[in-house]
Amino acid sequence: METAQGSLRGESPQDLIQRLGLSITDFGLIARALTHRSFANEHNDVLEDNERLEFLGDAVLDFLVGAWLYDHYPELKEGDLTRLRSGLVRTEQLAEFAREINLGRAMRLGRGEDDGGGRERIALLCGTFEALIGALYLSDGLPLVQQFVEPMLIPAAERILVSLEEQDPKSLLQEWIQAQGYDHPTYRTVTANGPDHAKIFEVEVIFNGEIQGRGLGHSKQAAAKSAAREALTNLGIIRNDD
Repeated sequence: METAQGSLRGESPQDLIQRLGLSITDFGLIARALTHRSFANEHNDVLEDNERLEFLGDAVLDFLVGAWLYDHYPELKEGDLTRLRSGLVRTEQLAEFAREINLGRAMRLGRGEDDGGGRERIALLCGTFEALIGALYLSDGLPLVQQFVEPMLIPAAERILVSLEEQDPKSLLQEWIQAQGYDHPTYRTVTANGPDHAKIFEVEVIFNGEIQGRGLGHSKQAAAKSAAREALTNLGIIRNDD
C-alpha cells in the first residue's frame, strides 16, 4: 500500500536527505520535489507535484553551470563554453546525475508509472533532479546547490570535452543550429572537378539564409564535413587548430 508520505517501493525524503548528507529540515519541500503528477493524481492529500520546482531547478542549473564553467575553464572561448554547458544540462546528462545519487528509488510515482519502469525513465529522472535542485535552492540558496552539484560537474565536464573533440562537425553544427532555433542546414554541391577517379567536390552549407561555410573533398560527404567545420570556425564554436 502507498501513502502520501512515500512508497513502500521507494525511499523517504528524510532518508534521501540523510543519505546525501544535506542539512535540510524542510522535508515537505523535498517531498514535493520528488512527487510526480501521477502520484499526486492518486492521492487527494497531495496538493502539488514537482513541475514548478522542475522549472525553477532548470533555471538555477543553467546559471550555476554557466558560472562554474566560466570560473573553471578560463582558457575556453564563448563557443566552447556554450557547447560544454549544453552537454552538462541536457536531459540525458541530468538523468545520469540522478542515477549517480540513486534518485530513482526516492521518486514518488503513481502505481502505473512505477509499474511501467518510471524510476529508470530518462525524462522522469531528469525532471526530478531539476526539481530537487529547485528545492535545494529554495531551502538554502545557491551555496547549497553548489555544494551538491559541483562535485558531479568535474568528471562529467571532462568526459564531454573529450566527446566534443571527437564529434563529427556536421553533427556538432546541427546541434548548434537546433539550439539557436534555426531551420535545418542545407548542403549544396557547387562544383565537381577532375577525372572520375580523382574528383574534387566543393560543397557549401547554408542556414539562416546565408552561406556559412565552404569545403573541398574527394567525396560529397568529405566536402560537406569540411564545409561544416568552416562554418563552426566562422561562428567561433571551434578554433582553427581543432
